[in-house]
Parts: sequence; structure tokens; C-alpha cells
Amino acid sequence: MTDSHCHLADAAFDADLPDVVTRAREAGLTHVLTILAAGDDAEGSRADRLAALWDGVRFGVGVHPHHAHECPAPGQAAARVEAAFASNPRVRAVGEIGLDYHYDFSPREVQQAVFAEQVEWARRMRRPVIIHTREAEDDTFEILARAGSGEVSGVFHCFTGDVPMAKRALDLGFSLSFAGIVTFPRGQNVRDAAAIVPDDRLLIETDSPYLAPVPYRGKRNEPAWVARVAETLAAVRGSNTQAIEAITTANLLRFCRED
Repeated sequence: MTDSHCHLADAAFDADLPDVVTRAREAGLTHVLTILAAGDDAEGSRADRLAALWDGVRFGVGVHPHHAHECPAPGQAAARVEAAFASNPRVRAVGEIGLDYHYDFSPREVQQAVFAEQVEWARRMRRPVIIHTREAEDDTFEILARAGSGEVSGVFHCFTGDVPMAKRALDLGFSLSFAGIVTFPRGQNVRDAAAIVPDDRLLIETDSPYLAPVPYRGKRNEPAWVARVAETLAAVRGSNTQAIEAITTANLLRFCRED
């Protein structure tokens, strides 16, 4: 089993990171893809600690839309990403990157420029991208389409859209990753979307420390609880938990170029 998107280098895990890793491994996880903020030295140091604890950790690095305003100069965001890839051999993907019009912590035009710049870098370097999109669906797809059909691959993480949005992402060649929201009582639109994803495009995640699944809602999330996501997807897709764990593990290893 794997967790395709978590934030184990977050300060929320400072006090008990070894225990969190132990619980994850005891739950059967072999690999996790941990997300880092490009240019964040404190998070980079915590990532070094995490890597020393677990050989199965891989990283995604990017400039999140919330922090796009930190890279106002053209080329600055791509330079941060390039430096991260050069300094850490476990970095596998560019992300999370994208657009967030819910909070608008960065001006929208700045978000768009920083997102497009990182997508272009990923296209040139043949690296997958990890997409964050919130209340910005059309602009997100426009920027990805601008890169060229089939030119950029990746995953829409913590997918919260409906079936039509899922089809748009799949038509672009992207995978979809489902988090604890798929277990929420009001998550029927997400469950409907999860039911149509081809086996080879399906991933599971926690997005920990956020979005703990039922029955852990309200608590700090952690990778061990990705099992609850797998159980829900099995029910939604008329499958079984073991099959979901197997296909999503194979998909993440392929995404990380580990297969």
C-alpha cells in the first residue's frame, strides 16, 4: 500500500515523526510521496530527517499557488524546482502546483504565471506534475492544454470534482488521486467520480496532516489511515481492498519511476 500525497515534512509531525513512520509501515505502506515547498529550507531539513527514517519516501517539490507571490520574477519558480531536483535524488515530481481561487493568497495572474512556468519546466524535463486546483477548474485545464496534449503527465491530487471534471482530467492523460473526502457523507460526487477512473489511473492519498478520513475526522491525519480511503474505493468500485491497494501501489511506483 502507498500514500501518493502527504506532508510528512510538515511541522505538525515534529514531535512524533518516528512513531508516525512506524505506524505507516505497520499498516503495510511501502512508499509515500511527500510534498515539499520549493525553497523552504526548514521543510527541506525536516525532509532530510524523514528520508533517514524511511527508504520508501519519495518527494514532490513545487511552488504552491498560495506561495506564488514569493516568485514574482520570471524563471524564479522554475529555478527553485530545478535546484530541488539537483540537490535531492529522491525528488520525483513537480508539485504540488496549480491554482487556488478559494483563498487567493497570491494574485490570480501571479498564480497563473507561476503555474504555467512550472508546467513548462516539467514538460521540458519530462517530469510528472502534481496538480492542486480549487475553484479554478477552467483556468487549470487551459494552462495544461496550452502545454500540449500528451506533453505533460501527472495527477490531480485530492480530487474533489464531479464526473465531468474527472473525464476532462482523464482525457488529458492525467491520473486522479482520492483522499479522505471520498469517505465523507457529503462526498457522493467524489465517489461517483472515483467509480469511473480506469485502474491504471487511480491513486490514493491522505494529504496528511489534513483531511482525516472517517472515522478519524477532526484529528491530525497520517499515512497509516490511507487504508480507510482504499476501503471506501473498493466499495465504490465493486472491488476489494487488496485489489485497490495493489493497483494503486503499482501506479505510484510507475509514477515515481520505481517500477
